[in-house]
Amino acid sequence: MCMAHYRKGSHAKYDIKIHLVFVTKYRKAILTGDLAKRVRQLMREICLANEVQIIKGHISRDHVQLLLSYPPRLSVAKLAQYIKGKTSRKLLQEYTEIRKKFWGSHIWARGYFAVSTGNVIDELIAEYIDKQDTEQKDDDFKISDEL
Repeated sequence: MCMAHYRKGSHAKYDIKIHLVFVTKYRKAILTGDLAKRVRQLMREICLANEVQIIKGHISRDHVQLLLSYPPRLSVAKLAQYIKGKTSRKLLQEYTEIRKKFWGSHIWARGYFAVSTGNVIDELIAEYIDKQDTEQKDDDFKISDEL
């Protein structure tokens, strides 16, 4: 393994990556247009604030896939909580029309899929995310083409 891929903290060197997937509540296909762009922007802000690097990302109409590199001080559960909780709260505040589609105060379904990755499969996951149905490209974090 090349040392150049390791990230550094004040007292640690690390290479911790996770493939994280979560879906909208009731699998409603709401992640399109400006709303999808806002989700991406919020996720970037949340990750930046927590020293999480988005290696690849994809927003489909009803789910989000992320390949993330995160520091050892964060747990996977805490990371998912930050991303899902803060995006849900902000979106419900900013987009009143989606409040009618979701009961309660959440736009994301309970739970998430998470799998840790190693260097061998990082490229495969990144390639899989990269080959999702996309048209609007913005770096390594894409939004599906609207139907």
